[in-house]
Amino acid sequence: MRGEPEGLGAGPASQQGMRRANLALVLGVIARAPRSRAEVANGTGLTRAAVSSLAEQLLAAGLVVEEGPAAPSGKVGRPGTALGLNPYGPGGLGAEIGVRHLGACVVDLRGQVRARRRVERSNEGREPEAVLADLVVLLRAAVAEAGLAPAGLTLAVPGLVGAGGVLQRAANLGWADVPLASGLRAALRAGDGGAGLAALPIRIENEANLGGLAERWLGEGREDFLYISAEAGVGAAIVLGGRLLRGARGYAGELGHVPVHPDGPHCACGARGCLEQYAGGAAVLRAAHLAGARGDWAALVADRAAAGDPAAREALAGAGRALGIAAAGAVNLLDPAEVVLGGGYTRPAPWLLPAMRAELAARVTVRPWSDDRLTVSRLGRRGPLLGAAVAVVRGIIADPGPLAAPGAP
Repeated sequence: MRGEPEGLGAGPASQQGMRRANLALVLGVIARAPRSRAEVANGTGLTRAAVSSLAEQLLAAGLVVEEGPAAPSGKVGRPGTALGLNPYGPGGLGAEIGVRHLGACVVDLRGQVRARRRVERSNEGREPEAVLADLVVLLRAAVAEAGLAPAGLTLAVPGLVGAGGVLQRAANLGWADVPLASGLRAALRAGDGGAGLAALPIRIENEANLGGLAERWLGEGREDFLYISAEAGVGAAIVLGGRLLRGARGYAGELGHVPVHPDGPHCACGARGCLEQYAGGAAVLRAAHLAGARGDWAALVADRAAAGDPAAREALAGAGRALGIAAAGAVNLLDPAEVVLGGGYTRPAPWLLPAMRAELAARVTVRPWSDDRLTVSRLGRRGPLLGAAVAVVRGIIADPGPLAAPGAP
């Protein structure tokens, strides 16, 4: 009723919020390793009675399972039952739209891949509706193969993402101001076939950001690094203190449009001499005398370089020099512990790294720089798609309340 004192509605809401926070606290401890209820209580500071109540809620929601006796603790008495994440519970659904491919991936709550699909398809200049319709077919196939009910969907795209899931610009796709979140939901609704995917929460995210987050979550446990990847264009993610640096409007990481030669060739973004004009896929193919070649640019040029082709090797060396110049500026500005090459750069890395290391050594002058600080991702091109799927699971663990609340699906 209007006009009531503010305190009249605060009690139940506060209790509900506290229980939701405690659900996340308990699930977060269990997510690190299976734990008995007593161990969860010790790890969270909650009472055993509270942990038991919260655990029952998580069990009922299908988020955790009882795995059997917990590891011996050295205390007298029988060990408790270990609680672990449910590998058959809600999963994470990831999708990717690339300039020359589409991808779909499902992971379970433990982050294990249950299905992953990728098809090579040129999307440059295609209508977004047609691309999304093709993507929905791939998503449905991945969900059917995984046998899990996804709790959310994250789509990785090669461009700038604004509020409301609008793709503001993706120069290499030829798209601008595309409402991808609503468009994808409409495509899912049209092609759902009763799978219920259209009802999922949908998030649109830059592919390099997701690649960087995947490196953080699934890689070597790095907390401070600059992640650089490439497909048709060049992207980057900045992770500092274990958190993605987004910038004031969410556009941080556009390394591909940092000028490395101010009087260089015009770029699709409207500027001149951008890194992408020297280290993007099309630029490397041109420099290797392979302009117009079809297929995977990185594999094509790397194979030529491995066979001793001087043009391919020089093209990659030139890309490495440009990458080193741009990376050195970022290192001097941000002071990351490492620079990680991912995406399309992983295959030709042996011919990119020498020139990159030389530029970094010459230009990073604010602190000592060593070659071992420039590394190559083990995730390769899987990074953005894996990051998209795992982002959903990380969201569940951070806030299981919507799934564990009474009456939740």
